[in-house]
Amino acid sequence: MSGAPGRLKPSSHRGAQHEGTPENIDCLRPGWPAPSAVRALCTTRRGGHSGPPYESLNLGDHVGDDPQAVAENRVTLRRAMPARPVFLSQVHGADVIRLTDQTPDGERFDACFTTQTGVACTVMVADCLPVLMCNRQGSWVAAAHAGWRGLAGHGGAGVLEALLRRLLALAGPQGMVSQTSDVLVWLGPCIGPSAFEVGSEVRAAFVAALPEAAECFVASGQGKWLADLAALARQRLVHLGLPQVDGNDSSAAWCTAGNPDKFFSHRRDRVSGRMAACIWLEATSQTGQTWSS
Repeated sequence: MSGAPGRLKPSSHRGAQHEGTPENIDCLRPGWPAPSAVRALCTTRRGGHSGPPYESLNLGDHVGDDPQAVAENRVTLRRAMPARPVFLSQVHGADVIRLTDQTPDGERFDACFTTQTGVACTVMVADCLPVLMCNRQGSWVAAAHAGWRGLAGHGGAGVLEALLRRLLALAGPQGMVSQTSDVLVWLGPCIGPSAFEVGSEVRAAFVAALPEAAECFVASGQGKWLADLAALARQRLVHLGLPQVDGNDSSAAWCTAGNPDKFFSHRRDRVSGRMAACIWLEATSQTGQTWSS
């Protein structure tokens, strides 16, 4: 299902609502059946303080932007939500960290989860796929940064498998994951299947682990392939037994490279800012998808 470029509204874009926050941050809010205690958002490039080529809500402090502008952007995000976003130092790997209110920014991980209120699992993206998770009971939330390397992993086990493995290891007394059917997933914007050209080694890495992954690649000539990153993630998630996957359906409105007025894209611009996908637990259950700072 496609949406008009630059307009992500519930009527035209399944799986996301396009709204501002109290701080006038332009963001997507997942349209998924999460419990009332779970809140989430994904920023766009709008509503910040950075100048070109990072205009304007760049949240990455590692891309060459003015540090003061990045700091102001992070303050703006923090004021717009009732939880502290914990920014990771992402390395396209599969390591997972459990966040607490004492976790600092800058830890070298590509996925995180928490059972605590007051902290937001946060991943930064600019073409890679942000994956947000929670359980139907609303007792934990999680986020993963899934570029092709982290998604493919090694031997068929990448960042999604590692995250679910950590959650399953804490089942039982911790009440994390009693069964995979309790897990809800939302996929945010990423580079789309018409823009993500990769080499044969990328296709081979996915097909070796899951033969049906071949369906997510279209030959583009000279040994290159157009890859559908969101579809590859959906395949992995279904294979893991997670039936409830909402959000990015690989249509044009979700493509970071194809919507320059809305999304950062490293592949498109080479020098680019970063967006953030955040998910957190409310201190008390509330109805609706609104909050106050």
